[in-house]
Amino acid sequence: MSKDLKLATIAVYSLKGGVGKTTFAVNLAWAAAKRSSRRTLLWDLDPQAAATWMLSANMKGRDEAQAIFSKDVDIESLIRPSTIEGIDLIAADTSLRGLDRLFFELGKKKRLAKLTESLAKKYDRIILDCPPGLTETSEQVLRAADIVIVPVIPSPLSQRALGEVARYLVQNDGSHAPILPVYSMVDRRRKLHRETLEQNKNWPVIPMASAVEQMSARRKPIGEFAGSVPAAKQFNFLWQAIEKRLAKR
Repeated sequence: MSKDLKLATIAVYSLKGGVGKTTFAVNLAWAAAKRSSRRTLLWDLDPQAAATWMLSANMKGRDEAQAIFSKDVDIESLIRPSTIEGIDLIAADTSLRGLDRLFFELGKKKRLAKLTESLAKKYDRIILDCPPGLTETSEQVLRAADIVIVPVIPSPLSQRALGEVARYLVQNDGSHAPILPVYSMVDRRRKLHRETLEQNKNWPVIPMASAVEQMSARRKPIGEFAGSVPAAKQFNFLWQAIEKRLAKR
């Protein structure tokens, strides 16, 4: 975890894909920059590069994302402004498909943590958009993060995935950042969703919304074009909850 009192690293992670990680990462980065006036970096670690596609001002990638970890490359040289004022970006590309193998070969369990800590003078908040799965990369993320946001769709499979992550962490001595599960893509018209929400009434909830779907078409966070809709308000509430947790470190 970060030892700096000001810098905080927030990871958006799930064992399961398709739960809205990029949606969370982009909107939380927006809330950090716009609602909390934090110097914010969004670091895309997913080789699918959805966050990069959504917020990158320059789509001419050079397959250099992995070089940060493997070579003597100045991390700041790969940081670029995003399309949103106040948010900088470290872009993802296809080179990240080999990141798990690289981390294994490096044998440096806190490589990502050291890189985030090196940015403490430049940023207040670093948001990590993480690939799914229990991998070498996810282990690096769990060591680097000050808090881990886990989107959970109100369904048995998504709930089971969260349980698998919890068991994994317990087996690894429980040495990890605090985890904040958040219900994602919630449709209260569905009986299964309503029943699942009743099981964890204190979890934050992000509703299914057309504005969320429009993000990919507009290539913008919800707050940029639909700040008054319930989903946007819930992301702001979630960010406030994250900031309160971070303040208690």
